Amino acid sequence: MGRGKIEIKRIENSTNRQVTFSKRRAGLVKKAREIGVLCDAEVGVVIFSSGGKLYDYCSPRTSLSRILEKYQTNSGKILWGEKHKNLSAEIDRVKKENDNMQIQLRHLKGEDLNSLQPRELIAIEEGLQNGQTNMREKQMDYWRMHTTNGKMLEDEHKILTFRMHQQAVDLSGGMRELETGYHQVQHDRDFISQMPFTFRVQPNHPNLQEDE
Repeated sequence: MGRGKIEIKRIENSTNRQVTFSKRRAGLVKKAREIGVLCDAEVGVVIFSSGGKLYDYCSPRTSLSRILEKYQTNSGKILWGEKHKNLSAEIDRVKKENDNMQIQLRHLKGEDLNSLQPRELIAIEEGLQNGQTNMREKQMDYWRMHTTNGKMLEDEHKILTFRMHQQAVDLSGGMRELETGYHQVQHDRDFISQMPFTFRVQPNHPNLQEDE
C-alpha cells in the first residue's frame, strides 16, 4: 500500500515539527550535494530554523560568498553596498591570517614538517629557542619577585616581633614600678604605725613655758 499524500501546512505539534524539520533539512542538503557532484554545479543552501539557528551548505569548490556575488551580478539585485564589500574583504583577510597561524602552530608542534624547506626549519628552530629563552627569563623574574616578597614579609615579621617585645618590656616595667610604689606606701604606713604616739603628734600651740 502506498504512502498517502501529506498536506503541506504548518505542523502544529512542536515535537513533530522539529522532527520533520531535521529530516527535510538533511534531505535538502543531500540533494544539493548530489546535484553539485553529478552536474558539476555550484550550489549553496541557507536554512534558518524557526528558532533562528543557521544551517548552510556550499559546494566544496566554491564558497557561499562567491555564490552570492554571482547571484548579485547576474540578477542585478544589490545584496550589499561598498561598505559590506570592504567588510567581506576584511573577513577574508582575517580568515587567511588565521589559517596561516594554524599552519605555523602545527609546525611548532612538530607536525607537517616534511613540506618545509631547510631555511624554514631553521627559522622554526630559532623561534623555539627564543621562546624557551623568554620563558626562562619570565620564570627568573617570577622567582626574583617571589624572593623579594618573601624577604619583605620576613622583615615585616621581624619588625612586628620587635615591637611586640618592646611593648611587653614596657608593660613589665610599668607593672614593676606600680608594685614598687605600692610596697613603698605600705612600708611608710607600717613605719608610722610603729612610731610612739608622742613622735606622731605635733603640738599646734607654742610652748607656754618658754614665754615665762
